[in-house]
Amino acid sequence: MKPADQAPGRFITLEGIDGAGKSTHLAAIQAWLQARGHEVVSTREPGGTPLAESLRDLVLHRPMDPLTEALLVFAARRDHLQQVIGPALARGAWVLCDRFTDASFAYQGAGRGFDLALLAQLEDWVQQGRQPDLTLWFDAPAATAAARRAAVREPDRFEAQDEAFFGRVNAGYAARAAADPARFVRIDAAAGREVVWRGVQAALQARWPGGDAA
Repeated sequence: MKPADQAPGRFITLEGIDGAGKSTHLAAIQAWLQARGHEVVSTREPGGTPLAESLRDLVLHRPMDPLTEALLVFAARRDHLQQVIGPALARGAWVLCDRFTDASFAYQGAGRGFDLALLAQLEDWVQQGRQPDLTLWFDAPAATAAARRAAVREPDRFEAQDEAFFGRVNAGYAARAAADPARFVRIDAAAGREVVWRGVQAALQARWPGGDAA
């Protein structure tokens, strides 16, 4: 049991299409929070545990239908919540996660055209009410993100999708943000790195003025 005076943990997710730049800023957010006295756990989805990382490899590299893809992603998420995210938050740590359930609705839902009602049912079963405290949505045009991806790495099964697919994924993120505006902060990820970082800092400071650990 955590001490009565222990500050609560916080759960922050970073979302956006491949190449939007969210992963670039995760380490900077971690350092910013640590400088304010917080224990920070940085993780990712799919992944974050040995089991979930194994499932990630399947999802990124093996052909499968949308239902199999969704089930594997949520299976990985369940283990991630039980083994990493839940325990970290319970002890008062701040959790930074590169993608979470919004990505399932954006990629499997909007991108693949998978049943949103079924995704919502999986969300209820797996998360049991657990949602991020803040979601930073790095919003970049599909063409901009594609150019960035091409410059740095070979594509995986998702990154190899065409621009129309990523346009649908962006629309899926926009729908999630519109449905939960109190949780989402949109970051203009098409801007330069320093401009994006100032937007991220502003979002964190607005949500937690002062930002220091109790």
